Amino acid sequence: MGKENETSETPGEFKLVGFSNFVRTNSRSDLFKVNRFHHVEFWCSDATNTARPSMDVNLSHTATASIPTFNHETCRNFSAKHGLAVRAIAIEVDDAELAFTTSVAHGAKPSASPILLDNGAVITESPDNWFLPKFEAVSSFPLDYGIRRLDHAVGNVPELAPALNYDVGTSESGLNAVVLANNEETVLLPMNEPVFGTKRKSQIQTYLEHNEGAGVQHLPLVSEDIFRTLREMRKCSAVEGFEFMPSPPPTYYENLKSRAGDVLSDEQIK
Repeated sequence: MGKENETSETPGEFKLVGFSNFVRTNSRSDLFKVNRFHHVEFWCSDATNTARPSMDVNLSHTATASIPTFNHETCRNFSAKHGLAVRAIAIEVDDAELAFTTSVAHGAKPSASPILLDNGAVITESPDNWFLPKFEAVSSFPLDYGIRRLDHAVGNVPELAPALNYDVGTSESGLNAVVLANNEETVLLPMNEPVFGTKRKSQIQTYLEHNEGAGVQHLPLVSEDIFRTLREMRKCSAVEGFEFMPSPPPTYYENLKSRAGDVLSDEQIK
């Protein structure tokens, strides 16, 4: 969340502060205990052939499910409109019912009320011994790319103001953005909206057109060694279906040291 150091604006009023005035803050205003990302659910037409090993990151691919809140027609319509796309980002909390009632009381729009599942657990709560009730473990060849968790989940929307009530930082990148975070910043949810009148068309507007509406744009993952992760994923790309962007031109690396500083060694840059 960004805000100017001195302002006469009413607290909570939505406004753009501009990139030069952006200050990173965390108000630590959680109204219930938020622990971490639990899983990301993709809706698709064929979950069996779409799913891939996801290391220590829980990626659920749903084409049909026995969870009470699942609706087949809604899933088919979603897949027809968006293709393979994120339907839900599940967040683990200490008390799902408290999280639900508190969120709705503060303006959240519910898709379904909390439901008791097996073991007396409320949906979105997750004991360590299962992913979700009625899911079965599937054995697969052990693969470890060094990916350990989801870092953040980025959503694109046509307009931030109706969805958020926070100050926003902006830059000359074709977008305005705000990051929602829990107190410990284990859950980070950046939100982007397009801006117009720039030299190039906003990448956010392009996404909204291709996706036919708002959605999750990308899911950055935390790797313990990004170079090892890249090597291992490339080894398996033909089998596991990983696709990589084309390499940048050689000129990209000429000034990389000045841009990255001491983050990368000369050997890593090579």
